[in-house]
Amino acid sequence: MVARRQAATETGRSTIDLTEMFARMKIPFIPGMEVLFAAQRRNIDALTAANKVAREGARAVAWRNLDIMRQAMADLSEGMHVVMTPEPPREKVARQVEVIKQAYQHATVSMKEVGEMIQDSSTEAVKLLNTRFTEALEEVKSLSQAANPVS
Repeated sequence: MVARRQAATETGRSTIDLTEMFARMKIPFIPGMEVLFAAQRRNIDALTAANKVAREGARAVAWRNLDIMRQAMADLSEGMHVVMTPEPPREKVARQVEVIKQAYQHATVSMKEVGEMIQDSSTEAVKLLNTRFTEALEEVKSLSQAANPVS
């Protein structure tokens, strides 16, 4: 237990020492570590936001898949009911074909809807990352220009 505390203290001290060391360094195109840390925070925020969008999209897709499964089970139940009803063969076949056709239409519409949901959430997540990437490039460009003014 004592060894763990001592190791944690030494690790904490090492982190502080590294932070101080980086703060004392004068890198030509980075005026201060605070700028770098702030940029990294914005990067992490963008990744977190993109992850949240992706997670919420996946959750919505899962719920929609559950609804689709319920509909498929209802369609199957209806199909079984049609098979079990005492009707003349021609009418029974015609009803079976109609039930199968409706089930197929439900399935294709649902698949298209789920595909669009996935595409929309992916597009939104990538848009967040692209926006941050563009901002980061502009930040680097600004820092570079500030450190090396054109005469």
